[in-house]
Amino acid sequence: MRFDHLFDDLESQLESELGASERGVAEEEERFRIGRLELRERLREGPQSIDFMLSGGHRLRARRVSVGRDWFSGEVTDGAAEGAGCVIPFASILAVRMDEASALASTAPAPERVRLADRLSLGFVLRDFARRRVWLQVHGAVAGSLAPGGTIDRVARDHFDLAVHEHGSIRARGNVAHIALVPFSAVDWIQLEP
Repeated sequence: MRFDHLFDDLESQLESELGASERGVAEEEERFRIGRLELRERLREGPQSIDFMLSGGHRLRARRVSVGRDWFSGEVTDGAAEGAGCVIPFASILAVRMDEASALASTAPAPERVRLADRLSLGFVLRDFARRRVWLQVHGAVAGSLAPGGTIDRVARDHFDLAVHEHGSIRARGNVAHIALVPFSAVDWIQLEP
């Protein structure tokens, strides 16, 4: 019967259109999910070792240790003393270099977990360095700027006070050359001794 073929053809067309519609919805949902991804999520889910190009002209390769709300921390493998620690504010990142497979993998859906580090700001990390009296070196966001070393005395909302002194000496009045008030926005990256 002619109607059997007609109904079979209509059924086939309907199934094809429904399948295309479902694929279109799934593709749109994926585009929407990727549109909400943040840099910190991609750094957290990306490769363990990451190449950074920073606004001050610095290039670093670092092995990821932690990713916070607005910062990345890692162990430098190229671009500074081997094994030195680094803290990189997201605001100073010009680009992150990855191969194509790593870039694609960094967009994969991650399990929903509440991570304390996701809520910790750069200021919180700097306050921890101040409490522990860690000697560090600050590299500026303008090529050739800053790079003084010392101990953080206090951390305010948008800047910190760095007591500049020689590495290996304690932070004492006679050892401090000067106090540098450093805006967070002037920091390209912070180097911690290995």
